[in-house]
Amino acid sequence: MNRHPRIVWSVALLLAIVFVVPAMADVKVPKVIGSNMVLQRDMAVPVWGWADNGEEVTVTINGQTKKTTAADGKWMLKLDAMSAGGPFEMKIQGKNEITLNNVLIGEVWVCSGQSNMQWSTKNSVNGAQEVANAKYPNIRLFTVPLKGTQEEQFDCGGAGWQECSPETVPWFTAVGYFFGRELYKELNIPIGLINNAWGGSSCEAWVPRDVIEGNPDYAEMLKRYDDQCVAFDAGKPQAAYEKQLAAWKEAEAKAKAEGKPAPNKPRPPRDIRYGQHRVANCYCGCLRPIIPFGIRGAIWYQGETNAGRAYQYRHLFPLMIDVWREKWSQGDFPFYFVQLANFMGRADQPGESAWAELREAQSMTLSTPNTGQAVTIDIGDAKDIHPKNKQDVGKRLALWALKKDYGKDVVYYGPEYKSMAKDGAKIVLSFDHVGSGLVAKGGQLKGFAIAGADKKFVWADAKIEGDKVVVSSPQVQDPVAVRYAWANNPECNLYNKEDIPASPFRTDAWPGVTINNK
Repeated sequence: MNRHPRIVWSVALLLAIVFVVPAMADVKVPKVIGSNMVLQRDMAVPVWGWADNGEEVTVTINGQTKKTTAADGKWMLKLDAMSAGGPFEMKIQGKNEITLNNVLIGEVWVCSGQSNMQWSTKNSVNGAQEVANAKYPNIRLFTVPLKGTQEEQFDCGGAGWQECSPETVPWFTAVGYFFGRELYKELNIPIGLINNAWGGSSCEAWVPRDVIEGNPDYAEMLKRYDDQCVAFDAGKPQAAYEKQLAAWKEAEAKAKAEGKPAPNKPRPPRDIRYGQHRVANCYCGCLRPIIPFGIRGAIWYQGETNAGRAYQYRHLFPLMIDVWREKWSQGDFPFYFVQLANFMGRADQPGESAWAELREAQSMTLSTPNTGQAVTIDIGDAKDIHPKNKQDVGKRLALWALKKDYGKDVVYYGPEYKSMAKDGAKIVLSFDHVGSGLVAKGGQLKGFAIAGADKKFVWADAKIEGDKVVVSSPQVQDPVAVRYAWANNPECNLYNKEDIPASPFRTDAWPGVTINNK
């Protein structure tokens, strides 16, 4: 006979509750929705997260309250458009309550790409001074942790939104910070910057896999990545690293004993399956977690990794932009990018260049609606793929936004090749975006080459005549084509009077060195 029937019954009931009744989950939001964030002004911005099926979720901020009901464990609602201002408190209520503090309403931009976008403020020109002066509490910073994966991520870790300060800005994207600072100084409203740049990342890594799979032009590229991942043996590079690490420890001890500087510690091996090159890895791990956070637009600095496949980039890069816009469901939001800077040794004679072809592919992307290009052909570094002058990069990107998105009366772009006309032994070039007029910065025009039908380019004489440039050479009596700044690291000096450089260009369409690279 059971002497404790009530105890037995209570235990049975408890077990039934644990195994039959699902646990009530707290309402949750992704990391990108948090205290200190900036919400995009003048737009019905989404707020979303997770909750129990059927759970009512209420969001309150700045005098408005919105409600929705969770389905399939998820919920989303849109706030009415708000004017710039704050700080405000946001409350998110379901079975539990979340309170987000110090929320501002302003302008939000995504800052993405590879290492020249990831490059830190502290390592830029005058980095220490820039960091010390970065006291802008109404500029807010959010950095997405770098994660490469084939599985879409709907949330990310990291420090969350932070006020811009000497403590938070040192490792933040320099281009993004300088871009945002320019906007803040001109607009005097809160600015939110989301940094998800990953050094060395390829363009295709920022595109969903199904988009790449659906295009036969990318079949060879996709197969290469997949074959590499199948063949990858994580044990081999790890074993090699262990040997390198052991040798380094001995060398370090020896250097210490001799009072000499220690050698650099070897880097741990990288697993290519989860790296920043593989198709879709950056999209799934670094971009998807912030979609559909309300944004004004995006700035982008990438292309070095894809320079060897510049012709492919002509359609891959616009495709990426189109896909981002589709996924965000915000229409054709502004997308401004940086053209590759000058880099590597200077060529003595005109010739072919993969980097020039990549710059051309970037310029061709301007045919995609609501895009813009910051030309940086004059602020690179022959010996460093990471030029330190990020201030001018940010300013030139900001000019596009100030003109196109904020209605400021500024000249936002440099001379852009429009057309050519043959005049005997000369070619006359016409340009758009001449601003107040064309100038040869520092003296005589440089960087022009001319060729006849034999496709043999020679350096040309070039002079400005009004808003046109006249190009010729005694070596080419019957010219058919002109190129400007067509090299890895060209010597070139055509600007408008607003001190914005002309974009490199060519008038011919002859096959380049990367045309067959897939």
